[in-house]
Amino acid sequence: MSATITSVDTTQPASAGRPLLLRRLVRPAAAALSGVLLYLSFPPRPLWWLALPAFALLGWTLRGRRPWAALGLGYLTGLGFLVPLLIWTGEEVGPVPWLALAAVEALFVAAACLGIALVSRLPVWPVWGAAVWIAGEAARARAPFGGFPWGKIAFGQADGFFLPLAAVGGTPLLSFAVVLCGFGLYETVRRLLVRRRTGELPLRAAAAALLCLLVPVVSGLAARPLVDDSAEDGTATVAAIQGNVPRLGFDFNAQRRAVLDNHAHRTEALADDVSAGKVPQPDFVLWPENSSDLDPYRNPDARLVIDDAVKAIGVPTVVGAVVTPETGKLRNTLIEWDPARGPVDTYDKRHVQPFGEYIPLRPLVRIFSSDVDRVRRDFGPGHKVGVFDLAGTKVGLVTCYEAAFDDAARDTVTHGAQLISVPSNNATFGRSEMTYQQLAMSRVRAVEHSRPVVVPVTSGVSAVIMPDGRIVRQTKMFTPDALVAEVPLRSSLTPATRLGVWPEAALLLLAAGALGTITLGAVRGRRQRNADQGAVDAG
Repeated sequence: MSATITSVDTTQPASAGRPLLLRRLVRPAAAALSGVLLYLSFPPRPLWWLALPAFALLGWTLRGRRPWAALGLGYLTGLGFLVPLLIWTGEEVGPVPWLALAAVEALFVAAACLGIALVSRLPVWPVWGAAVWIAGEAARARAPFGGFPWGKIAFGQADGFFLPLAAVGGTPLLSFAVVLCGFGLYETVRRLLVRRRTGELPLRAAAAALLCLLVPVVSGLAARPLVDDSAEDGTATVAAIQGNVPRLGFDFNAQRRAVLDNHAHRTEALADDVSAGKVPQPDFVLWPENSSDLDPYRNPDARLVIDDAVKAIGVPTVVGAVVTPETGKLRNTLIEWDPARGPVDTYDKRHVQPFGEYIPLRPLVRIFSSDVDRVRRDFGPGHKVGVFDLAGTKVGLVTCYEAAFDDAARDTVTHGAQLISVPSNNATFGRSEMTYQQLAMSRVRAVEHSRPVVVPVTSGVSAVIMPDGRIVRQTKMFTPDALVAEVPLRSSLTPATRLGVWPEAALLLLAAGALGTITLGAVRGRRQRNADQGAVDAG
């Protein structure tokens, strides 16, 4: 008896595993793509609506994922969003600080996405998922080092349909509506595809998905009457000075003096234009942040230059200066300069920028970048809300980076501001998208608090924004200019201003409740499994 042994080749072609590999890469690619779409929805592109497919895609990516998978997918989303959005942070110091910042901030997005994946097991999950996203934004706006709110979804919606909701519940509600609508879009499409595949469409689930899609849209329509640019307290004629900065060929001290001279000369040129009848006489003038990096309290030359320019225009002028006390930290200060009395009031920037105006953990950070020593002396924060009375107009002061923080603009309005000024210095960031991203924040703040917003910037883009978010005057970048415009003054308070942090707090409670429900269910499930296993072992 003989046996024939047949050799069977079980080797699979190398290409056989490729479809499986590609399938495994689909969700990571979708996660990164959703982040890129979020980036593309931000200024200077008017593509605000891309946030909706971005969150729809993110919803598909995260729904039902296990926690560790959701965390990794969320991190890819955060990188896809924040790496290109924050590229301007490396304009002068190279890629290491830029990539480090994006990597850290993406952790908050990853944590939010983990939470979204967990609550996606609940009924009406788009509501809970959108609330969890807002919890992530709230955390990122507060920590570490005072927070970094740049990249709030609301700040990409200055041209968007949902913008009026800023007047209802501020940036948290505006962001929530956009995220909810995107998740609702995904859930509606998913339900329709299930019906197409199975012929079944549970009425309650389908209605809930459709409501998640439509309620934000209807709410945006309903909030439109809150957007009003009428004058309640008359009007004021305001001038914003953009003196520009030198580009090359100046050492540090010479450049500081050149920046001051540029703003003084442009103010004097405006005075000549007023005398010639080319432009109306402004009621007050606004200079940018750091328009005088020379301390006018300690430098007689700088004081004289400012005084001459303010006397030439003949109206109160707000000057941005770096104040250098004998001891302690520097101050990023706005000075109210009266043409007859000189400096009469000050406001010190309250939200100073970590790693820009002060260096936390300096010895540790120096290991990674010697550029930290460019900031030789740290700036310290002020503690007083800034509202100047300029020729009878109450002007709220929100210096540059502060525009990203909800409390900064709101505090000035609750302290009586009829107009908001956002003096800024974006020269360090060149021709990057940063200045347009920041300008969009000011447009959102205008609608949120129903106030005109004036943005004087050293090198552009300076702008005059109406209470409805429209830009009525705007400069070009790196061009000396002066904007003169008549703006309506308003004193009524929007619901967002009155409610303050409560809309955000309510959304955080929604997120906490949903995550708590998931956690409680998991604990009960584990106990039940342990009990069942114990019964089996006993039997």
